[in-house]
Amino acid sequence: MTGELVEIADELYGLAPGDFTPARDAKAQELKGGELSGLVKRLKKPSVAAWVVNQLVRQETEQVEQVLAMGEALRAAQAGLKGEELRALTRQRRQLTAAVTTRARSVASELGVKVTQAVADQVEATLTAAMVDEECARAVRSGLLVTALASTGIGEADVAGAVATPDALGFAASPREAGPETPPDLHVVPDPEADQKARSQAEQALEGAEGRLAEASGALAAAGKEVADLEARSMQLQAELDELRGKVAELEARFEEVDEELADAEDVRAEAESTVAAATKDRDTAAATLAKLG
Repeated sequence: MTGELVEIADELYGLAPGDFTPARDAKAQELKGGELSGLVKRLKKPSVAAWVVNQLVRQETEQVEQVLAMGEALRAAQAGLKGEELRALTRQRRQLTAAVTTRARSVASELGVKVTQAVADQVEATLTAAMVDEECARAVRSGLLVTALASTGIGEADVAGAVATPDALGFAASPREAGPETPPDLHVVPDPEADQKARSQAEQALEGAEGRLAEASGALAAAGKEVADLEARSMQLQAELDELRGKVAELEARFEEVDEELADAEDVRAEAESTVAAATKDRDTAAATLAKLG
């Protein structure tokens, strides 16, 4: 039954927002009398941000997998990275999530849904969470999100409530061709031009995917160049810092020498002051004696 529920959810969460509830209720009615019916009826309608991510996973599967793969690589590399390297990779991650978020907005627009900036921010936060947290990545890959995700990467995120059913974790959404989804129709009239239309749509999808791949490759190359430049700058600054540390060590040694000489000079001055004071006293005594003798 668990597998059936996930399969039904996979179909429902691929629909347009306005079609979800009618299709869910119709499916629950179709299954009426069984336990599965109640489980289907309790499936939550996704938020707009969750819906956008779900569609991105289905229609841009390869691009999303690249994001998740990069996230996995970054998580594995973080333990051995220095601060500057981590900052560079963080900027690269932000560039990638921003680019994919832009594509997600385009996917939603193609399906007739306008994405506000607030929703786009939630989509980007969800993609970021998927890159920094393994459980969030599994939730995104399922395509069965009901709410947006957020994670700092510190500790494991609790994503069970963010997906349609806990069994969604470990499931991968079925890829779909770009284009508006419609609820399943049990009385579809065969279209004699269906094959030609499907071929045309596939060619358009391929052309669009190649364009997006070229853009993503360009962005990746730019990000790689930035990382290389920053690494070179980091090495240069490290060398300058080492040189300054050497100068500081030399000055500290000289300071200690001068400080010791100063202490010796102060001792000599104190002794001289004592001698002057004694001589002054002797002079004053002699002068007083002479004065008495007239």
